[in-house]
Amino acid sequence: MSLPIVIADDSLLARKVLTRALPEDWDVEISYASNGHEALAHYRAGRAAVMFLDLTMPGMTGFQVLEALQSEDLNSFVIVVSADIQPLAQERVRSLGAVAFVAKPVTQEALLPILKEYGLYA
Repeated sequence: MSLPIVIADDSLLARKVLTRALPEDWDVEISYASNGHEALAHYRAGRAAVMFLDLTMPGMTGFQVLEALQSEDLNSFVIVVSADIQPLAQERVRSLGAVAFVAKPVTQEALLPILKEYGLYA
């Protein structure tokens, strides 16, 4: 059974780059979100066992998505993928429940150790 994942980023190019960085043989069903509201809608529809989340999006930021997941006690492996690599931002996303932080542009070499660490990819 495919693992449902969401790639949430307002940039179409960033969504494509992240999709290409995923392992080719990883059995996943990908949904895309261009903002935080769409990301939460995908989660609530059961399509986000894993969520790759940008922080800077219009309407609802990645921080706000993490806060909503936390306040509603929703359970998803959230990997933040952002150009905002400030230590304070990284600390904040981890305190809000993200399991990892990956700097843009994302590469497969950056993702694989995280996916393996959490048993998401063998």
